[in-house]
Amino acid sequence: MELWIPVTLVAAFSQNVRNALQKTLKGRLSTWGATASRFVFAAPLAVLFCLVLLQATGESAGQPPHVFYLWGMAGGLAQIVATGLLIHLFSYTNFAVATAFTKTEPLQTALFGIVLLGDRLTAGAAIGIVISLVGVILVSMPQDEGTRRWKLDRKVWIGVLSGGLFGLSAVAYRGASLSLAEGSVLVRASVTLAFVTVFQALAILGWLAWRERGEVTRLLQAWRVASLVGISGMFGSLCWFTAFTLENAAHVRAVGQVEVIITLAISILFFREKVTLREIAGVLLVAAGVVALVLLAH
Repeated sequence: MELWIPVTLVAAFSQNVRNALQKTLKGRLSTWGATASRFVFAAPLAVLFCLVLLQATGESAGQPPHVFYLWGMAGGLAQIVATGLLIHLFSYTNFAVATAFTKTEPLQTALFGIVLLGDRLTAGAAIGIVISLVGVILVSMPQDEGTRRWKLDRKVWIGVLSGGLFGLSAVAYRGASLSLAEGSVLVRASVTLAFVTVFQALAILGWLAWRERGEVTRLLQAWRVASLVGISGMFGSLCWFTAFTLENAAHVRAVGQVEVIITLAISILFFREKVTLREIAGVLLVAAGVVALVLLAH
């Protein structure tokens, strides 16, 4: 098994833990306050990890080119907005379905990667992505109880936009990491992560200070849960960045679709939410798509 696959699985699990913790913050903080918890508490940890890693290995990522900062800031802003949209969805639907709405992301990531980085998508990878996408559609299209017909509502489009922005951020992070001329995969990933999370923390704190006075204080008062969000978010992001450095971002995000399975488990066991047979069928298709991608991607 190639290294990027288990790294991606760990990233997906960490991301689910972070999302679940952020959902619990939604009642105590605003949407953007809960979003900020991911970045504000992760930034010091990311910088510390990067400094320790550089000191321990004696490596350097070299002088980052200008495009590194452009890719990093573009990805950072896209991820902030995508996270805010996802947390906004938690107000309307259960944890599993809200997260599943964003899972058109691999297809959008593939398109961004082809256009922006010249990545190639094999026929096998495309098959795996499409299978997963069908499964996600089953999960994401709630049945109208009155008419018993399928419908796409506003929540789906918010989720698709969130997934698209997550996909854009994935491609941007891959671009930033690949622009570094020196260092091992882990060193380049950690340097990229440190820059991006510091930029995100400053950006979201600036927004809260400008638009939501008092929210920064409430965020700091919720430090017990928010710090866990930061820890799980930083570790998950490090794994994502490492996987993006090793492999095409679309492939990474497609394998990351196993997150839907973990999401359903958390939804049932932790939040005590009901899951339908249709949603379970969708999850099985997502899993089948991941297996197809891993077996047929090359």
